[in-house]
Amino acid sequence: MPIMEPRGVRLRPTSALVREAVFNILGDEVEGATVLDLYAGTGALGIEALSLGAATAVFIEAEAACCQAILATLSRAHLAARGKVLRGRLPAALKDAGGPFDLILLDPPYADADAPELLTRLAILLTADGVVVYEHGSRYNPPEHPAGLHLVERRVYGDTAVAFYRRQEGA
Repeated sequence: MPIMEPRGVRLRPTSALVREAVFNILGDEVEGATVLDLYAGTGALGIEALSLGAATAVFIEAEAACCQAILATLSRAHLAARGKVLRGRLPAALKDAGGPFDLILLDPPYADADAPELLTRLAILLTADGVVVYEHGSRYNPPEHPAGLHLVERRVYGDTAVAFYRRQEGA
């Protein structure tokens, strides 16, 4: 399924290699999951989750052109009924996200200084058994224990790294 890309917007989409690796690691956890895709860009991560059996996905993206591209891809893939696209800047847009979510996908621009702080807000949106997947530059070491979460695994793929967080006991 081809992902629609917006014109005039500079993006760093998640590579197919990283996307495949993330969903291989998640395995059966995607089936029936409620998904939140933050800094959605083209929506490739959330759309992949839907195509692998996730029940629903909420996409949050600040760029109008990206939101339109996500909507077009969802429509072409016959997934529009299971996807919701919200235009807004993070972290403020989280108030409209709903939740809780089984899977939160976080793919901010690598230079975004607010992304680590955003992690501290995600535990309250996560189900008890949920997971946060945080894509970041491989030279950056993500926090091990942002509020309510703990880092359980980190994988590196060239210039990209992916950190997997679970809810901390008692959070």
